[in-house]
Amino acid sequence: MNKRMRVGMVAAVAAAATLAGAVSAEATPGGPGVTGKIIWQATVGGRDYILRQVTIPAGQSTGWHFHDGTLYGFVEKGTLSHYDSTCKADGVHRAGGSLSEPAGPQYVHTGRNLGTTPVVLDVLYVLPHGAPLSQDAPNPGCDFS
Repeated sequence: MNKRMRVGMVAAVAAAATLAGAVSAEATPGGPGVTGKIIWQATVGGRDYILRQVTIPAGQSTGWHFHDGTLYGFVEKGTLSHYDSTCKADGVHRAGGSLSEPAGPQYVHTGRNLGTTPVVLDVLYVLPHGAPLSQDAPNPGCDFS
């Protein structure tokens, strides 16, 4: 993760933590075998800030989806292959790398683990208050899920 993104992610989490108490919860995204654990969350100024660890087993994917807010991610382990709705890879993110995902249904995407070990991501979701973590979307016509 580049220094600017890491500092921004930590600053956002710290600011929200200062204004609201931390909460711990469990959640699981819709993709087969993919798990997610909410580490911390707070609501500040009509926005939900949610820090979540997501694990994608080898050979699995998140499934096609989009988010109502921006996401900032850091790859703890493995390599995440990220695809957009044109079925083309729009990023390959290795351990120590970062990524961001813009908001909106025009940004349908999937994250795939094409490797042999799990991918572990730390993700900061910045969502409108009450929005779901993600919204499922149909496969846009790609020959993979």
